[in-house]
Amino acid sequence: MKLKKQDILNALSTITVAGEGKNMVESGAVQNVVTFADEVVVDLKLATPAMHIKKRAEADIVKTIHEKVDKDAKVQVNVKVEAPKKPANPNLIKGKPIPGIQNIIAVASGKGGVGKSTVTANLAITLSKMGFKVGILDADIYGPSIPMMFDVAMERPLSVTIDGKSKMKPIENYGVKVLSIGFFTKPNQAVIWRGPMAAKALNQLIFDADWGELDFMLVDLPPGTGDIHLSIMQSLPITGAVVVSTPQNVALADARKGVAMFQQENIDVPVLGIIENMAYFTPEELPENKYYIFGKEGAKHLAEDLDIPFLGELPLVQGIREAGDVGRPAALQTATVIEEAFENITKNVVSETVKRNENLPPTEAIKITTMAGCSAVRK
Repeated sequence: MKLKKQDILNALSTITVAGEGKNMVESGAVQNVVTFADEVVVDLKLATPAMHIKKRAEADIVKTIHEKVDKDAKVQVNVKVEAPKKPANPNLIKGKPIPGIQNIIAVASGKGGVGKSTVTANLAITLSKMGFKVGILDADIYGPSIPMMFDVAMERPLSVTIDGKSKMKPIENYGVKVLSIGFFTKPNQAVIWRGPMAAKALNQLIFDADWGELDFMLVDLPPGTGDIHLSIMQSLPITGAVVVSTPQNVALADARKGVAMFQQENIDVPVLGIIENMAYFTPEELPENKYYIFGKEGAKHLAEDLDIPFLGELPLVQGIREAGDVGRPAALQTATVIEEAFENITKNVVSETVKRNENLPPTEAIKITTMAGCSAVRK
């Protein structure tokens, strides 16, 4: 039986591309259909470079043609990605980038205790091992932990003169440059600051420092969706955000809010994806067993629901915690399951950053004002 083009179009009009309301034909995603006897070629245009969207669309097309037209048809799908140009947002203003820094990645979590700082530290180490120049801005003003994780808690930044101006020189260890409010407080001293004072301190760490040339600056944000987050996005043009969560429902509910914060129209920071920490536990004496203590694949399912990339999972390993406590991040170890896990996740972060830079315009810092008891963007 010879395949007919109209039959193919009728079948494709029953499915949609993830994230789009109209069917493939009506939305214009199907660019062309060519039939040759028992063969059909479908040219498809997608507005997102996400690999999981592409694979899902291809699978849906093949399945639908086999079910509704001919189960023996040979189907070829040619996918072209053509991201639409984003219109200028009148609520955004040009940010002040830091000279020499190529990408600024915010690492966030809706909930505390999910391992966000540990993930940040090990991402930085892995990026450095890959040959990138890396820095960490510890923006967790009230609970800085990066200095301890890099074994530099007792260090103090030196002052250097750059172009006639005095600047802080970041502390460096394991090939990563670090600045944190923890360098300027005593170990048992609590930071009791209101928002404006915390924002001022952050601006000094950002702009009064000699960061030099960096391929990646990772910003370790505090938990939640509060004033510090808005201050950072007001000060810096964030390239993209990574959200860390455990698989349990309590953490996922807050992670969903964290993603929503970045995707809010007046903030508009691309979310590079979600990392699932403490995904499972494998005892040393039972290396083939996996115990899903906090639930199974919760962050992966959340990423699918929100139509954002899933960057990978990290096991619950005692060594990761011990390494952080002694100031030697676990990713420094070689030929281990931990190193492999962080390497896979870091590769995905780099890949999503490249896609983001190829398909979207640079992020702009936002201009914030306070309105009705909460932070909003001036319209």
